[in-house]
Amino acid sequence: MAGLLKPDGARLLVRALKTKFPDYPLHVHTHDTAGAGVATLLACAEAGADIIDAAVDSMSGITSQPSMGALVACLGGNGGGLRMPDVTQYSSYWELTRRLYANFECTSTMRSGNADVYENQIPGGQYTNLQFQSMSLGLADQFELVKKRFSEANQLLGDIIKVTPSSKIVGDLAQFMVQNGLSYNDVLERASDLSFPTSVIEFFDGHVGQPYGGFPPKLAAAVLKGRPPTYTDRPGAKMPPFDFDALRERLNEKFSDLHITEKDLISSALYPRMHEQFMINRRLYGPVWLLDTRVFFQGPKTAEELEIQLHQGKTMYVKPLAVAGVDKRGQRECFFEVNGQQRVVYVTDREASKDIIIRRRPTRTTRAPSVRRCLARFSLSRLNRATLLRKARL
Repeated sequence: MAGLLKPDGARLLVRALKTKFPDYPLHVHTHDTAGAGVATLLACAEAGADIIDAAVDSMSGITSQPSMGALVACLGGNGGGLRMPDVTQYSSYWELTRRLYANFECTSTMRSGNADVYENQIPGGQYTNLQFQSMSLGLADQFELVKKRFSEANQLLGDIIKVTPSSKIVGDLAQFMVQNGLSYNDVLERASDLSFPTSVIEFFDGHVGQPYGGFPPKLAAAVLKGRPPTYTDRPGAKMPPFDFDALRERLNEKFSDLHITEKDLISSALYPRMHEQFMINRRLYGPVWLLDTRVFFQGPKTAEELEIQLHQGKTMYVKPLAVAGVDKRGQRECFFEVNGQQRVVYVTDREASKDIIIRRRPTRTTRAPSVRRCLARFSLSRLNRATLLRKARL
């Protein structure tokens, strides 16, 4: 998953597997983080692999899969029946689609392959996530150190198989080490005194299963503070049947104003906190899924007319006109048209309003008690001073 397979190693591995299991199809999947993916997959095909995974050209490379077009061109007539014109047309479609999700591109921080993946062994999907997480934690300028600590964290956890979610656990520990200035030896020596990330504690507690070779005993005992793990086998083996009817009832009660679908049920069962936040946003902002993908992610352009189909036979036309500056309350005045009629709304600018301090103006009901308290304090202080003066004279 990290793209660690090299051409020579690929030939040896594929030939050995085909010799041992000649009646089974061999499927090879790898990533292109280091930039050697095409050469590796060509070596796999040459050695007898039955299936090799690639990504269409416009979605390939770096932490994705190697280029499909490059493989088809290099394999010639042995490209699995694919023709270059078909690949090119397919790639053009996805090139346009990819622009809609530009805000989530890893290429904003990673613009080329990086061969240090052979050292840190960070899986392709985890590599990009780790970059964004490091940026959000203020560790962007220390990402090279995060990658180094990833390799050390992996060894601390027992050199585990790194796929979702285990790769994230390694990444969480690596960032924890960088944030707290910890080395490999520091973690081992101070483990009983450290407050490890929740994902690391749950890992040693058996929540994601039992790793091949078991847990490192010394670190496991320190992380769990000496208590036995909750799970010693597969967590799902003893899980009671899930009560979807009870969950539907809770969701209907909590979000009575929203229609609960089967998709909501499974989402809440798998990701309860994320789904709850989704439902809160849905209640707050309405059916945003009616907007085009670009408009939702990047916002509308000024004077751009948006055609929003509410349901069959009912369409609304919205045109943003202007956005005013931030006022003293941290809000912006937004001008737009709805079906040709001008509208104005005030929207809080969350970033700008962070620095604005709003003090409530006292009312008549709150001012009188405040005055009485001041007079009482003044009278008390005069009394105290008079008492002190009498004692001083005596």
